[in-house]
Amino acid sequence: NQKRILQRSAGTQQLAAIAHFSNGEKRDVTGLVAFETTNTEIASVDPTGLVTPHQRGEAVILVRYLEHIESIPLMFVDDVPGFEWNEPKSNNYIDALVYGKLKQLQYLPASTCSDATFFRRVTLDVIGVLPTLSETNAFLADTDADKRSKLIDRLLERDEYPKFWALKWGDLLKMTSKTMGIDGVYKYHRWVEGAIRANMPYDQFAKELLSASGSTLANPAANFFRTSADMNECVETVSQVFLGARLQCAKCHNHPFERWTQDNYYGLGAFFQRVQRKSTTRPGETFVWTASSGEVTQPRTGQIAKPWLPQVGSLEVAANDDRRSVFVSWLIDSKNPFFAKIEANRIWSQFFSRGIVDPIDDFRDSNPPSNESLLDALSKDFVESGFDRKHLIRRILNSATYQASSETTQWNEQDKWYFSHQSRRMLSAEQLLDAINHVVGLNQTFVGLPAETKATQLPAPDVAKSAFLKALGQPERSTVCACERVEESSLGMAIELFNGPLIYEKLRDPNTRFRKSHAAGSPPREVILELYLCAYSRPPTDSEMEASLQHCQSRTDLTEGFEDLCWVLLNSDEFLFQH
Repeated sequence: NQKRILQRSAGTQQLAAIAHFSNGEKRDVTGLVAFETTNTEIASVDPTGLVTPHQRGEAVILVRYLEHIESIPLMFVDDVPGFEWNEPKSNNYIDALVYGKLKQLQYLPASTCSDATFFRRVTLDVIGVLPTLSETNAFLADTDADKRSKLIDRLLERDEYPKFWALKWGDLLKMTSKTMGIDGVYKYHRWVEGAIRANMPYDQFAKELLSASGSTLANPAANFFRTSADMNECVETVSQVFLGARLQCAKCHNHPFERWTQDNYYGLGAFFQRVQRKSTTRPGETFVWTASSGEVTQPRTGQIAKPWLPQVGSLEVAANDDRRSVFVSWLIDSKNPFFAKIEANRIWSQFFSRGIVDPIDDFRDSNPPSNESLLDALSKDFVESGFDRKHLIRRILNSATYQASSETTQWNEQDKWYFSHQSRRMLSAEQLLDAINHVVGLNQTFVGLPAETKATQLPAPDVAKSAFLKALGQPERSTVCACERVEESSLGMAIELFNGPLIYEKLRDPNTRFRKSHAAGSPPREVILELYLCAYSRPPTDSEMEASLQHCQSRTDLTEGFEDLCWVLLNSDEFLFQH
């Protein structure tokens, strides 16, 4: 449906539902349909179809009549007193498309963030860890006008980049030693890390996962069908990860809020029903292959479900063909309307507090993108680059939209959806542990892993068995849902950070950064400067330096003052969040 643009000041909007029947009859069924809104902050709708706008923005009104669903996209705009578009600088097409939506809704984009903020933000986003002292000092001192773009290029070539992004895909692929054994999880993790390091095109990456056969130890990609242990898990994993559709409820009935039906669910299942799995005599090994027969029965009708594809329909597949190959060919086709958008949106969400479609794995008519033109352009760019993920990451990071400040003004403080400014987002559990170790100057030891292994490079959560990581939101990886990773702060997190044993023990360790610096004869000001640069990637302000110095010198033992200061830094919002 075409989006309706309405002035919010015009007041309520009445909707009417007209049913068109097969005999040509038309009937007003407004009193018989169910109305729902996708964003109650923007607009609400009552049972009669009367829409009441509340603020600028977009909402979809969902209209349900029997098994039929229609969605009505509405945009409400305002004339904001004093608003004047300031023609902000655009670095690439991303900014042009973001600015177009902001101008329409009368929001102004934030100014560009400082070098220190950008340096900390982009380093954490690309390689997952804080920059070193020497890296920070070099970047802040660099006067090259292109230093941000050059930094992005360097980060994408760092060894930490594939290790960190393998962690992200480990969540999606449900990598745990519990499901695939110690050898299996290490090999699977190394395979994903190697694919990212080689910048394997995303279509090839998906193809190798979804077509994999053989030993899960000799061909680690076959572990995809070990964690997706039956037809149902295959359908639900593939649809959520690669199609952005949550089909779990369609297993038993038609999707209540979308066009997916139970027939569609089992039609997709027909592509994966013949995948077979068998444990071998070799510890931790499963053998995966495709049988020559095996059909899916639709439980409601009792009929054999034919292979079915979105926007294609039911298919006839030759008896001897691996049905997965037919599905994969359709999935990775450049004309597929789902495949590239899902990954483009997922990558976008890694650099902002939300996806253009959010939740990122819930694409449906009733959950539209906040900027459809932007998502279309990113998807097109991604496809034309040959599904090059580094290319798309580089494009996003070089945009003024990514490099915007998180500081809001009266002209954008109400914006939650249209990327007028960066949003503060908490570091992940693994990033926090690595960041704490970085500031105190200590390494974390994980049993059975090399001494220099960072939390952001762990192959699986159950390999580390870290109570701190669990408390800070590390997922169990029992589902492919992005929602399993906790991204909001909680009381448990606060208790762990304020009073937990891990930080206490690290601050008391005789080998901490500040104790070594003090023992080496560094003046207190230099020790304080070093702590600020490590934690925030910026020097302290004059007032921060004087307050810190005064407190440290007030303690009988100067190192106790440094310990107090370090605790304060580790528990500050500036440290715990990206800005």
